[in-house]
Amino acid sequence: MCQLLGMNANTPTDVMFSFTGLANRAVEHKDGFGIAFFEGRGLRHFVDHHSARSSPLAKLVQDYPIKSDNVIAHIRKATQGLVSLENTHPFQRELWGRYWVFAHNGNLLDFQPRLHAAFRPVGQTDSERAFCWLMQELAKAHFDMPSIAELSRTLAELMPELARHGTFNMLLSNGQALWAHASTNLFYLQRRHPFGRVQLQDEDLSFDLASQTTAQDRVVIIATEPLTRDEPWTAFASGDLKVFVGGELAA
Repeated sequence: MCQLLGMNANTPTDVMFSFTGLANRAVEHKDGFGIAFFEGRGLRHFVDHHSARSSPLAKLVQDYPIKSDNVIAHIRKATQGLVSLENTHPFQRELWGRYWVFAHNGNLLDFQPRLHAAFRPVGQTDSERAFCWLMQELAKAHFDMPSIAELSRTLAELMPELARHGTFNMLLSNGQALWAHASTNLFYLQRRHPFGRVQLQDEDLSFDLASQTTAQDRVVIIATEPLTRDEPWTAFASGDLKVFVGGELAA
């Protein structure tokens, strides 16, 4: 299955240490990678259907000093759809004058929803169909941009419809919050003052978080599997939908 990485923070934060840990898992998950960084209402969105271990674009992203308060990244192990650029996560759409970004880990069987003209998949994946359906149902449920709490309630009603078709681990953000749903494997971690040195799980690489943070910073990292050693990662329960705002669990 694919690997997910999300970050939500109360101030623009560098996610490259965690992305390096994710990219190391591209030996098995080699069918493409993508990462999206929100900057206010704007979005930097990079995708490549080549492995994050060998892609020049992955190297560019790792060397680019991008800071963001909401990030979604994905490395793909294809289950449905060709290994191609249009099938590479995360996917992007516009709703209520905001960009929305979505990435999925899992496999949805017999999911062929009726979609109207505003939200149609470009590729062939179950993941992009699920994203288009979510955007369509949110647009039907709310005339204009609702509160984060209202969006969370609507999403909680929609998640079971997707999860009944198979494994549905997902990350979703509009730049204001980061939503995460788990069917199987998903973990989260909050970092806050005092920050220390952390070490990647899959590589002999460590980083002193205190050198890049202040006492006021709060950061949440979400991943398919824990990315670091010796940090208190918390597992999602099956069926959990959590929303993170400003580097904290909001619901």
